[in-house]
Formats: sequence, structure tokens, C-alpha cells
Amino acid sequence: MVATPIGNLADISLRAIHVLGLADAVACEDTRVTAPLLRHLGWHKPLLAVHAHNEQAGAQEVLTRLRAGQSVAYVSDAGTPAVSDPGALLVAAVAAAGFAVVPIAGPSSALAALSAAGDVSAGPFTVWGFLPTKAGARRQALQQALASGHTQVLFEAPHRIGALLQDLAQTEPARQVTLCKELSKQFETVLTLQAAELPAWLAADPKRQRGEFVLVLHAPGPAASASGVAAADPTGLPTAAHHCLQVLMRELPLKQAVDLATQISGAPRKALYSVALQMRDKERDTEQDAGRDAGGDAGREAERDAKIDAGHESEPDQSPGAASGATVAEAGRSATPAAEESGPTP
Repeated sequence: MVATPIGNLADISLRAIHVLGLADAVACEDTRVTAPLLRHLGWHKPLLAVHAHNEQAGAQEVLTRLRAGQSVAYVSDAGTPAVSDPGALLVAAVAAAGFAVVPIAGPSSALAALSAAGDVSAGPFTVWGFLPTKAGARRQALQQALASGHTQVLFEAPHRIGALLQDLAQTEPARQVTLCKELSKQFETVLTLQAAELPAWLAADPKRQRGEFVLVLHAPGPAASASGVAAADPTGLPTAAHHCLQVLMRELPLKQAVDLATQISGAPRKALYSVALQMRDKERDTEQDAGRDAGGDAGREAERDAKIDAGHESEPDQSPGAASGATVAEAGRSATPAAEESGPTP
């Protein structure tokens, strides 16, 4: 199973070139796509068409060659086979027949998009591939994807991207979405916006509708509601943008953190800068309060130690009654000897 470039021929690995050169035959999703690739690499191999409409029958032809002692490489039109592409049925048939299946790692549009998305809340992710073409089924699948608590990766063709972006904007306008177009090609585009902003971006230039699209629907983040809809931050920023800023400010100066958060989240820089200032001021106030508390505790401890050193082993009673009693007693002791010396008062 050989991964091939998703656009830029320079992305093919040395191992993929080596394996394609060693193979006795190359099974492929579309011979019209694979033949030019092999010619570019300088290889001339028998091609076997194995695609979504004939995969069961094509698998039997591959097995016939394997039983004859040949080696067969399989490639899809672009990227990693069997990932939103034909190949899974072929792999299952070959493995069931007792032959080895070897993955030759390489380009993947889903992983490339994820790596550039900057989804700071990401953990698990689901690659949906292409959603259904009919409007009702597409909306139902999209709602299912958005209801999940983790990152989703979608593929879309140029003639359907407008409808998908409109559905996204209407269903969950605040969700952060990274749109990737023509990955690894000359006119590659990667941008992150809220779903509500994407239809206007697409309509602003007819050329933006050209090419193949990968969408990364960012995870809703820790403050998402139980329904799966991303909750709005009290500051007005999307939750994901606020969380991104918090993470960056732990490690970077304020302005640099704001600049990176703007690029990653697509949120307005002015709003992010205002929130960053509030976060910094709050942190300073917390540190000052902690310093005052620590200083007060230290002063009280020092006063106590001084009293103990002076011979007061226990805390004196500070009540008003106790103080006046001590004064009267002292006065009484002072007056008694004088009375005895002078005798009774007439």
C-alpha cells in the first residue's frame, strides 16, 4: 500500500520510489492518473485497475498474481490508499488469503490539514472524508460530526464546497474551522475562521472555489455545552480562541502570544489584545494579594517571637477587663505598705 503525492511530486518518498520500481505490477485507482506518475519516476509497469466500482473483482486479479509469486503495489489517485479512498476491501482479501500487506507511509491530506490547523483543544479526531452529496443526508451527517466532542476532518469537491460552508455557517456559526485548499500545490491556501465567516470569504473571489478542499472542524473545547455547540466566552471571543491565548501567554510575551493566537484562531487581534491585557492585570493583582498575605503572616510571626524572647511564654489576655484588673491590682499593692506605716486614717 504505497502513499503517493497529494499534489507536489517532490513529496513522494524514496522508499515509495524503490517499492514501485521493485513491484511486478501496480494496482491503482485510476490508470490515467498513475501512468503519468510512473513515467515521471522512470518506471514502466503493468497496471491493474482496482477502484470503488470493481474492488472485489480487482482484488481477485491481484491475488492471482500474488499466488504466481509476483509482488503488487497498490496506489490511489493521491495520498494514502484506503483513507477515504479505495483499498480496504483489497487489503482484507489479501490478508485473508495469507499474504503480507505492507504499508509504505507518505502523504496524507487529512494529516497535513490537521498539522496546520492549530487546534489547541484537539485530542481524538475523526476523518469523515466526503459527506453525502444529497443536501438532506449531508446536513444530517454534518450535524452528527458537529455533535461530537472532538476534531472532525472533512473533504469536499469544488462544486459542492459552497453548499457545505453554508450548512456549517447555519448549523454552528461560532465553530472554528480551518479550511485547506490545494494542499502542497502552487496555490495552496490555509486559513482559520469561524464557520459564519466562511461563505463570505469563498464568495469574495471566484477563484477561491477552485481545487480540492479539506476542512478541519476544531474541537469545541472544554467550555462546550452538552449539546456539542461551542460556548461563547464571556469576553465575546470564541472559547477556542480564548483557550489558545491562555496557553500561549504561559510561555510567551504578551504581544507575541496575541500575534500567534490571531493567526491560529482567526479571532480579531484587537479583541485578543484586550483580553490579554485583562489576563495580565488579573495575574498581577493575584500576585500582589499573595505578597500582602505572606508579608502579614511574617510580621505576626516576628512579633510573637519577640514577645516569647522577652519572657512572655504565653499570649497576654487582650480583653478590656483583663487590662483594667491588672492595673487595679498593681495600684493596690503599691498603696498597702503606705497605709500600714501611717496607721488608720482618723
